[in-house]
Amino acid sequence: MANHMGRSAPILTRLACGASLAAMAVSPAWAQDTVDEAPAAEDEIIVTGFRASLDKALDQKRNSTAAIDVIVAEDIAKFPDQNLAESLQRIPGISIQRDAGEGRAITVRGLGAQFTRVRLNGMETIATSTDGASANRDRAFDFNVFASELFTSLVVHKTASASLDEGSLGAVVDLNTGNPLGGKEGFTVVASTQARYNDLTKDVNPRVAGLIAWTNADRTFGVSASVAWSDYTTHELGNNSVRWAQAPFRRVDGVTCMTGSNFVANPSQACIDVAEAFHPRIPRYGLVSHDRERLGATASIQFEPSENTKISIDGLYSKFKETRDEYWGEVLLRSNERSIDVSNYVIDSNNNLISADLDNVYVRTERYSRESETEFYQLSGRIEQALTDTFRVKLLGGFSRSDADIPVETTLAFDDTDATGYRYDYSDMKFPLLTFGAGIENPSSFVLAEFRDRPSFLTNKFQTFAGDFELDVSDGFQLLGGGFYRQFDFETVGFRRDSTYCAAFPCAPGTGGLPVTADISELFKLGKAGQPAGNTNAWIVPDLAAGTALIDLYNRPAALQQGEQREVTEKTYGGWFMTEFETDIFGMRMTGNAGVRYVKTDQSSSGFTSGTFVTVDRTYDDWLPSFNINLHPTENLILRGAIAKVITRPTLGSLTPGGSVDQFNFRISSGNPFLDPYRATTFDLAAEWYFAPGALASVALFAKDVVSFPISTSLQGTYASSGLPTSLLTPGTPAHTAVVGGADPNRQFEFRTTGNGPGANLKGVEFSLQLPFSVFSDSLRHFGVLGNATFVKSDVDYSIAGPLAYNPVTNRLEAQPNGTYTQPLLGLAKRAWNATIYYDDGKFSVRTSAAWRSAFNDSTSGNNNVFEGYGSSFNVDASIRYQLTENIELSIEGTNLTDDYRYRFTDLEANRNYENNHYGRTFLFGARFKI
Repeated sequence: MANHMGRSAPILTRLACGASLAAMAVSPAWAQDTVDEAPAAEDEIIVTGFRASLDKALDQKRNSTAAIDVIVAEDIAKFPDQNLAESLQRIPGISIQRDAGEGRAITVRGLGAQFTRVRLNGMETIATSTDGASANRDRAFDFNVFASELFTSLVVHKTASASLDEGSLGAVVDLNTGNPLGGKEGFTVVASTQARYNDLTKDVNPRVAGLIAWTNADRTFGVSASVAWSDYTTHELGNNSVRWAQAPFRRVDGVTCMTGSNFVANPSQACIDVAEAFHPRIPRYGLVSHDRERLGATASIQFEPSENTKISIDGLYSKFKETRDEYWGEVLLRSNERSIDVSNYVIDSNNNLISADLDNVYVRTERYSRESETEFYQLSGRIEQALTDTFRVKLLGGFSRSDADIPVETTLAFDDTDATGYRYDYSDMKFPLLTFGAGIENPSSFVLAEFRDRPSFLTNKFQTFAGDFELDVSDGFQLLGGGFYRQFDFETVGFRRDSTYCAAFPCAPGTGGLPVTADISELFKLGKAGQPAGNTNAWIVPDLAAGTALIDLYNRPAALQQGEQREVTEKTYGGWFMTEFETDIFGMRMTGNAGVRYVKTDQSSSGFTSGTFVTVDRTYDDWLPSFNINLHPTENLILRGAIAKVITRPTLGSLTPGGSVDQFNFRISSGNPFLDPYRATTFDLAAEWYFAPGALASVALFAKDVVSFPISTSLQGTYASSGLPTSLLTPGTPAHTAVVGGADPNRQFEFRTTGNGPGANLKGVEFSLQLPFSVFSDSLRHFGVLGNATFVKSDVDYSIAGPLAYNPVTNRLEAQPNGTYTQPLLGLAKRAWNATIYYDDGKFSVRTSAAWRSAFNDSTSGNNNVFEGYGSSFNVDASIRYQLTENIELSIEGTNLTDDYRYRFTDLEANRNYENNHYGRTFLFGARFKI
């Protein structure tokens, strides 16, 4: 009989539960009936629940030609974690990035989210959310868009094959929903409900999910549909510095340092020391509240009129809504240093102005609110036809669309521009002491100074068509190939209703804004943000509803932001050819594949350049050979090797011609449509030892030689040096000042762009252990552990502008020559591990999981700091489940049980505080019903 090499009839090996992989592959986890664990035959034990899902995942890994890792749901509405990203972090080599305490994006073997391609039911797609401090405007996939209950398995492809979609330097992740023909005959109905409690919000919120499926008696026709909904609030409490910067102050210890924009003649050494030291730009404590609603649904129809024909149609829908509310009490040192007086200060060994008393400071209290909504849908169809006993074809077609819209993004700011008695102390860099003088709780101390509203809209669209064939040439040898066409469209646009109050409305002379009254303000109280004793914990903030109504904000015209209107269209087409083989060599079984993939990319990117909307077209192509080989020295030992050429296309924002001017943060960003893709050669070696049923010990070595690597750069300069006209600086914004010509061309701006940088090397090792304690004794068969650790090293030479220095000739702070810094790839953590210990007897189960990731850089930074990134993270989760009856299960789950803080730093050596926040512990109490 022909061997189909892991498809409709995979290579047979004996499973721990006594079934073939072929039978398991067509039967999703939710289709399996629950049975009591008992010996079924000699040397055969049937297991259920969490241990059964581990066994099924291990069998898929063992029988795959390429290197993969798999997570299988125990049953519908029983995915191992509340979030797909949090499940993926259990896989060796994968770490996650969290937003508001919830997993959002993944990093695979040190490569960030933009290097990972995601497929839903076999079709590549992008789903972006507007969670976090800013919306995702890139290729990265946001896993928090989807409810985990909708999925039956995740498959992570770590090595490339010619048949696998290109575009990944890290991995290809397959997300799979239901398979109705794998279910039992007749109806299946499953429902689950949970109550979610967070110890910071003190709220109880709902989460529900359900599935209905039906299969006819002949198992030729089946339908299924599932839905999941949740509505909850998460608080993010902590502090933020908005980076650190250097600048001269007006006076130091009573000595005048500045005259206009220059130092006084022969400034004191104290004036120079304080100017050269780094100080927090906007030191502040505050609350960020995330109010989220997530709705997801799937539907599937499958029809098999004969054993040679299979037709399936799959649909997926998701809506993710969030209202993000922020409350800040802060001081704007940024760009106001020349009016501020410093005294009683300390400069530490890292050249930080670590503490100081400040007078004549610019105090601001800020209220921000963003309403966002991501709506995603996908429809795909697949036809699989066996034309003869040895020749099969498969057609796949479909489309997806993701709209990530922000109709409201509003900020109101109260200012007191000459406050006294302010002090900050960052001696404890993670939990600074920030104290305000008198008046912070008094509305009459402030004026309504600025208002902003920044609606924006983003659309990602995919269209896919592919046709593949399989030909069994002989026993153990196949030819496979196919062709494909994909079109990806990215569109984004942004608008502004930004102004200072006095530019929009008449102001009394010398006021700087509308005097604040109790009618448009409210008192904010901070709560538990980790602040030390003596910190200021309450202040007046704008009442958002009253303030926006007073100025009729949402009826003001919204001006198009040219730099935020961008479009990218990519058409990719090509073909692939591959052989799969199985043979014996030196008495050992050998399997593998070898092939090549050709892809041509037609890229069209559009954006504004100096007021004109332009489109730039380019075309490039790639030949991507790949080779996977597996040796089986014994029945339970597999030695794997792989080599391949891979690519990742440049980030979307970087491809845009032209750029944008941020007139509030004094930043100019521009793109480059001629960026080359990331291109790399990857090498993999692995040994997998399946030393007992359900057990695995493995080690994998990997290396990636990245020959091209676009790199972001940041530097300081005057607005005039940008070459842009001052007419782009809008009256009513801080960048527009009352000087001749209407704007100050000598004001300092930060410039951000991307260029084709040098290559890079990455290498690492993964260790993994899956150990059921039945290995030691049958009496311990309900216990087990999972664990893995990853160590990665990479070296990239970055050219970065370091600190400014005082020049006595020009009497100014000036930039110094760039330095070269050898550091890992951005987003790469050198070390990571996770572990799970469990007990599962089929009726009662307990799991505890821990995940740790070392610190890493995520940007080359700005403001003359050298790199910025995140500190190490440690998360502990646990769950308890009890099968009350055959049809009812009760559960308790807890996430982030250590209430881990997310620490972000700026400057690699000085480790200056960027932000430090926590989100509280979350507990879920649930019940699940199945008939």
